[in-house]
Amino acid sequence: MDELIQELNAATWHKSTRSGPDGGDCVEVAELSRGRRGVRDSKNPTGPALIFTSGEWSAFITGVKDGEFD
Repeated sequence: MDELIQELNAATWHKSTRSGPDGGDCVEVAELSRGRRGVRDSKNPTGPALIFTSGEWSAFITGVKDGEFD
């Protein structure tokens, strides 16, 4: 668990292109080891992060592209 925390702290986080210019509801994503992705609230960078396996991330992206969450 400590390794994952260190990895999250050292990760390069990217803000979603869908985030508005006012800095309101922003999501950041980071590529992690073993194909995982971290997702966090940009307003709370030291707060909790969701960790997705590569399979979970692929399923999520496919769902977004297919409009499953609209």
